Amino acid sequence: MRKNNDQERRRRLRRRRIQIIVIYTAIAVGLAWFFESQATTTIIFVRHAEQTSYEEADPGLSDAGKQRAAELTRQLVDADVVAGIDAIYATPLRRSLETVNPLSDQLQLAVNHYAIDDTELVLDAILKDHKGQIVLIVGHAKTLPALIANLGASKNVPPIDRDEFDNLYLVSIPWFGKTKTIRLRFGEPYRSAEAI
Repeated sequence: MRKNNDQERRRRLRRRRIQIIVIYTAIAVGLAWFFESQATTTIIFVRHAEQTSYEEADPGLSDAGKQRAAELTRQLVDADVVAGIDAIYATPLRRSLETVNPLSDQLQLAVNHYAIDDTELVLDAILKDHKGQIVLIVGHAKTLPALIANLGASKNVPPIDRDEFDNLYLVSIPWFGKTKTIRLRFGEPYRSAEAI
């Protein structure tokens, strides 16, 4: 009789341990899913590369602009060692598309177009559709500071000079915490008229 009681008690202890393990495993899987779905979104902002003319309505890239687009591709093709860039957005202007097409071709990603004057709509769509992903946005000197500020990132993005094309802004938007902005430079460095 005592032997049967000991065996029954052991079975109950085993069942209880298994139940606890299953519960902890379910909680761990649930938390992992939650944190993965709430991961940090990273948006990379660049201005289109150097254009052929300021007088044309929709100019393409100059030779210097094509070199900068090639350098952008070199820098971003392996931007994330795990998955890479998940989406690309650009205005439908020729200079923007020529800046991003080499990268788009290498990554085999379609370029999503957005209207220059519709910054809030495009940001809302990106934050909704690309949560936890890396997104590249190609914009213009007048729109990039506003785009970055609209994300709640730095409102102190300096104005971009007419001949300044080497800025690359990384904006990280965590699911919890403060949005951060980092400015990097790529390609041929910009020299202001004052510095020359």
